[in-house]
Amino acid sequence: MEVIVKEDYDQLSRLAAEEIADVIKRKPQAVIGLATGSTPLGTYKELIRLCREKRLDFGRVVTFNLDEYVGLPPTHDQSYRYFMNENLFNHINIRKENTHVPDGLADDLAAGCRDYEEQIRKSGGIDLQLLGIGGNGHIAFNEPGSSLGSRTRVKTLTEKTRKDNARFFKSMDEVPQYAVTMGIGTIMEARRIVLLASGASKADALAAAVEGPVTAMCPASILQMHPAAIVVADKAAAAKLKGAYPFEPQRVPPKK
Repeated sequence: MEVIVKEDYDQLSRLAAEEIADVIKRKPQAVIGLATGSTPLGTYKELIRLCREKRLDFGRVVTFNLDEYVGLPPTHDQSYRYFMNENLFNHINIRKENTHVPDGLADDLAAGCRDYEEQIRKSGGIDLQLLGIGGNGHIAFNEPGSSLGSRTRVKTLTEKTRKDNARFFKSMDEVPQYAVTMGIGTIMEARRIVLLASGASKADALAAAVEGPVTAMCPASILQMHPAAIVVADKAAAAKLKGAYPFEPQRVPPKK
């Protein structure tokens, strides 16, 4: 696991976008795993800028989102399909049929989860997976206690996660209790992972994930075992880390 500490959220967002852009430039048909929530918004704004001003081409890119609420239609303003359309897909030259979000309305959710895994496999696997981290150390909706080898499935959301997300809904009663989520095992199969952490509220979780033991009670800690995971944190999120970490990725020059 490589840890990069940036001065602030804007720098964090630019670096994450550069990591994604580098993958797409090297492989125009790249498969990119995407996350929702407030943390990646800056990254998506920067990707939109790169597409418009630097001609970053999403024409052949395929995307898979981490998760979706059970019971919310794609048109609901808190569904993750709606979030992705509004904050990224509608503003870049990506083909909508190449964008995948789990189906939270499937008649058979278990079959839908198996199909999502199969779609990822048929696409050749995920080249880069973008992640956020929850205040309790969750990645996607893999709450503490989730199997470290889990696959895409339906998860019951903890009370803490529902309260954290309640700010996006009119009332706590409207916050879904279940979500379809990529499993930890699914996430770990991505060839590269970029985890973003911003703000003091993520400091405890980040310290546990980066410098604590690998444990299902802090799902993000499994990234310590990934051969090509990078954690990008701003100073507030990194405040409780004890190690010394660089401000830029350690680039390995290509072999001549």
